[in-house]
Amino acid sequence: MTAPTFNGSFPHNWTAEILPQRPMILPSRHYVYPAVAEEVERGALEVLVHPSAREMDPSNRDPAGDPAGAQPFLATCALGFRDPAVPTGIWSCPDPNWLCAVSGGYVYLVDVALPERFTFLRYRPVLEVLPYSTVAAESSPHELLLHGLLLFVGHHSVLAWGKDGEAWESDRLSWEGITNLRVEGPILRGDGWDLMTDKDLPFALDLETGKRI
Repeated sequence: MTAPTFNGSFPHNWTAEILPQRPMILPSRHYVYPAVAEEVERGALEVLVHPSAREMDPSNRDPAGDPAGAQPFLATCALGFRDPAVPTGIWSCPDPNWLCAVSGGYVYLVDVALPERFTFLRYRPVLEVLPYSTVAAESSPHELLLHGLLLFVGHHSVLAWGKDGEAWESDRLSWEGITNLRVEGPILRGDGWDLMTDKDLPFALDLETGKRI
């Protein structure tokens, strides 16, 4: 498994630290993702998350008047694969209150204000995480591009995560592995292996819709 990555391309209302191991004394708040995983501790990614209290919704407060969810919590994220080809680390999300933790290609998207609220991405494993945070030109009517996207690359296709959750999923781009992936303005380009021709063929996707162009 490769060294963990931190990518804060999007503004975020939290700080996070990847721990070398689980602390002997656990914080009062500890969440395990996914809760149904067996032997989740073995090789898990341990992340200490500090929500930013001043950024919390003022209506979301406990009876004492303190921001709910402002206390740090430990996120234990089950390991997917030990293969160095798959990513591990932390990424900020288009929504500043969400955190993306990747553990050996398994992706967990967590609401830092309500850590019990999370999404376990269906791509298992994810082979690459690519933030797209370029702001569109003022003349562009595409609101989605203004928010940015977090792109998750699988063996066959790409899934885009936006401010409001899953934005789109591409069709099959490859029979086994996507290479040379890059963002060029509002277009995602790359190469995918074609079974019929036994060649890598180029593709281009509209980043607003995920459709081929």
